[in-house]
Amino acid sequence: MIFAMNARPGVDPVSADPPETSPSPKRRRYGTIVRHLTEVPEAAVELATKLDDTVIVHLAAALHDETRRRAVEQGDQQAVIDAAFEEAFGRDGLGVLPYLEGPYIVCPGAMVSKRRGSHTCRFVSVNDVWIWDAHELIHEEKRSNPGTHDGFRAVALLAPTEGLELDVVSGRQRQGQHQVDLVVSYVVRRGELVEVSQRDVAAARAHANR
Repeated sequence: MIFAMNARPGVDPVSADPPETSPSPKRRRYGTIVRHLTEVPEAAVELATKLDDTVIVHLAAALHDETRRRAVEQGDQQAVIDAAFEEAFGRDGLGVLPYLEGPYIVCPGAMVSKRRGSHTCRFVSVNDVWIWDAHELIHEEKRSNPGTHDGFRAVALLAPTEGLELDVVSGRQRQGQHQVDLVVSYVVRRGELVEVSQRDVAAARAHANR
């Protein structure tokens, strides 16, 4: 009786058909592929050769984004940075070379000025862009130099995405003129930071001036 009173004429609210809904998308299954790649990582190379160019581009972008996402979400950024400020600077005040720590590439940098108009420095560039302007930068923190010298120290974090290129540039300024002394270059290959070259610019400059 209550249903009949509240129903629109000609409609039985108990037996009325439910509204139509869009079919749910089919759930994709990747178990076999994931298991195979987990058991035989080298199979990724074989898989890549079987993909067309468009898929390769999308897959590379997806892997880059996923590596960065995991670094941002899974790592303790502040703990890694605090440890680097304690351990990643030498007696000359400059940072050590970049290194892997958890899901990050840790890049120390510094400028040390002992007298006005002169300083020594070491900073990192990422894919030919200074790290503080790089799109790949996850987080950077700067602190004043301890002790009596002017300048600052910085620690920057990157995700180890495949193919990432780093240049560690050491230089100095004397009497207003800045010059590069040494460039050490790295590339990320299969999750490892691999040194690919060292360019002793100071030695080459001294040889050229003889």
